[in-house]
Amino acid sequence: MTTLTVAAVQAAYVLMDREATLAKVEELLADPAVRAADLVVFPEAFVPGTPIWIDGPPIWDGDEQWFAMLADQAVVVPSETTERLGAAARRAGVYLVIGINEREAAGSTIYNTLLYFDADGNLLGKHRKLMPTGSERTVWGMGDGSMLETYQTPFGRIGGLICWENYMPLARFYLYSQGVDVWVAPTLARGDGWVATMRHIAREGRCYVIGSNPCLKVDQIPADFPDRDRVWRTDPDDPDWVEPGNTVIVGPNGEILAGPARHAETVLYAELDLAKVRSARRMFDPVGHYHRPDVFRLAVDTAPRPVVTTLHNGFPDPLI
Repeated sequence: MTTLTVAAVQAAYVLMDREATLAKVEELLADPAVRAADLVVFPEAFVPGTPIWIDGPPIWDGDEQWFAMLADQAVVVPSETTERLGAAARRAGVYLVIGINEREAAGSTIYNTLLYFDADGNLLGKHRKLMPTGSERTVWGMGDGSMLETYQTPFGRIGGLICWENYMPLARFYLYSQGVDVWVAPTLARGDGWVATMRHIAREGRCYVIGSNPCLKVDQIPADFPDRDRVWRTDPDDPDWVEPGNTVIVGPNGEILAGPARHAETVLYAELDLAKVRSARRMFDPVGHYHRPDVFRLAVDTAPRPVVTTLHNGFPDPLI
């Protein structure tokens, strides 16, 4: 298959409510228009939503109850939650990429994670954000190189990075080297500058780029949310919105195919012709004929970094 239809979802989560947000994901994936797509991309940290307090009150000023909610509502991988997401993808018959707040079953550190599901509902893999940005470091830990993967599909290879990871040139280059055709960039970033970044990556990687944002109004913060009046600092230039959205789909020459969508819950669609990826790389291929491996070399450590490595007879356990 050389063509595919993509759906970039811009929607509101139910803040720190995993069950309600999962129900919304299932509802969106049941929509006939969404089901007609081959690949559906949801925003960053969509389940159970962005920890919006990190950009509200001063850091660590009375956020204990909010963080406890985040830890309680975060997603363990695998779990009943991932099974439900996989089942929703299977019913819709789509490949699904969705952002979650993840924690280990026996841990309290939260990770900003992307999950990849195939159209049969199988979890293909996950990617943890390598470097949380600014105040994000008060709620999210760091991923490692073992989760910098891309995934082959019937319609080409998919992969990508989360939000400002997309500004990391070496991370981009490593994924380009894996032959990405469709780049996913779930994000919270807003404004025209971010759209320019999506267009740059498309031109640099000669790939399609799908940027997907959440979209949340202030009045969508649950009425019973703890310290609701403190959890978000309203932007005087956009007082009705916590996250206004900025979803966009870009072609391999940097042309905007859909969006950017702002100030509305919506789904953007585009039909992608992967032959255009191949033809665009005839002039510029960042990891092929336009690369100079005799001058530049990239070393990537893809070893997992578990918290504990058990030893047997002085050697690491091969199952760890």
